[in-house]
Amino acid sequence: MGLNYISVIKNYFLNKFETFCNKLSNKSKLKEIMGKNSLSSKGLSLSQAQSISNLCNQRSREINSKLTTVNNFSRDLKIGEETYVETVGIPMPSNVVELLLEKAELHSTQAFLMENIKAKDDLIKSIQREVFDYDSEVPYPQREKLEIFREESHKDESWAWDQLTNSEYNEYLEAEAFASHIGQFIHKGGVLDKLRNELPTIKTLEWMEVEEGKKTPMKVNIHHNSGELLTLHEELAAHHRKYEQRVNYFKAKIKNLLTSKNSEISRSNAEKQNEINSKNKEIMEAYEKACNVWEGNNSKAVHEFEENRQKRISEVAGMRIDVDGRFQKTIDTFLSSLD
Repeated sequence: MGLNYISVIKNYFLNKFETFCNKLSNKSKLKEIMGKNSLSSKGLSLSQAQSISNLCNQRSREINSKLTTVNNFSRDLKIGEETYVETVGIPMPSNVVELLLEKAELHSTQAFLMENIKAKDDLIKSIQREVFDYDSEVPYPQREKLEIFREESHKDESWAWDQLTNSEYNEYLEAEAFASHIGQFIHKGGVLDKLRNELPTIKTLEWMEVEEGKKTPMKVNIHHNSGELLTLHEELAAHHRKYEQRVNYFKAKIKNLLTSKNSEISRSNAEKQNEINSKNKEIMEAYEKACNVWEGNNSKAVHEFEENRQKRISEVAGMRIDVDGRFQKTIDTFLSSLD
């Protein structure tokens, strides 16, 4: 990729362009569309051919008028001293053969001229209708497929817990259970906490009314003392601290594992994204340059095509009708009248 890739693309399109131009200049399009006609660089001009064709048509109509009025008889009507012609007799001309042959010659000459006039017009229109298609010879550059980066997702806590060994995870379960149950017992609102708060308020003697107006003393037997409950609290608190430390240790370890792993993933994603961005940038730059080369060559080819087209149109426009010998006598007859 990079400069080498761009150079290869550029050379490819330049070679294709040269090949196309050679085909354009070497192939004789004119010969392909000439067909059957008598167009040449010498002979009658288009205006001469049109004038002679008109004269042929005029003379042919004159002959036709003579031949179509022929009949076999005349009809006269005599009334008194006056004779009236009812049907004028027009006998066959003595030169009827010559007239028919001349008429046929006139029509064939006119057909020859009109065919070549039309052929010349068709040639020019055919060249004008030609469509330039550079893309069929040198296809427009195709961009290399851009890479799409699928970033790795960050891990969650379940992944971090999976990183612990079975022994570590079992130790965490044990420590969490011990810390939880001991904490529930000694912390505020727990059994031991309530007992310690209640102990100083307990009265050793209470009175209970068993009959109306009579109270009976009720002895209260205290089976705990503050010292015992304090000692128990301190013992359990020591256990709680030990297990809670292990719980906190594992929780911190999970957090650190997760933070480290996700930081690693973020760095990796950023590096891969930058790498792909760099590759895609090179692809786009190479594609843009290849397109610029193609557009430049296309513009040049279009210009050369138009130049070539106008040259060929001029060549056809300057063509004349090279008269076939069989029509020369008739054409010469009328040509002299045009001078």
